[in-house]
Amino acid sequence: MKNFVVKTLANAGALAVAIWLLQDITLTGDSTSKKVVTLLLVALVFGLVNFLVKPIVKLLTLPLFILTLGLITLLVNALMLLLTSWLADQLDLSFHVEGFWTAVIGGLIISVVSWALNVMLPDGD
Repeated sequence: MKNFVVKTLANAGALAVAIWLLQDITLTGDSTSKKVVTLLLVALVFGLVNFLVKPIVKLLTLPLFILTLGLITLLVNALMLLLTSWLADQLDLSFHVEGFWTAVIGGLIISVVSWALNVMLPDGD
């Protein structure tokens, strides 16, 4: 359970950095507390997308992973971010990613920041 909370907080932090750095990734809300709750909910959705969908996509694109020496990971991360944006819209969360290239850069930022936060934050069962 602790590991789930740590990963969700790391995802929320990584999403917050991407929102802060890129003007085409937006999170809107009336107050700061509403934005924080929305950010945590979007982090949960992002975590579920990465847990459920990403392994299937990686398996289906395995030849491309081998052919591109793993660079296709940037494309897969961008697609996961766009899927999260679409799901957030369906769930009436105020999170939006505008455009594919923004998703590519956002996915790269989220990957790096999430990795760094997972290294720094304690994990366990």
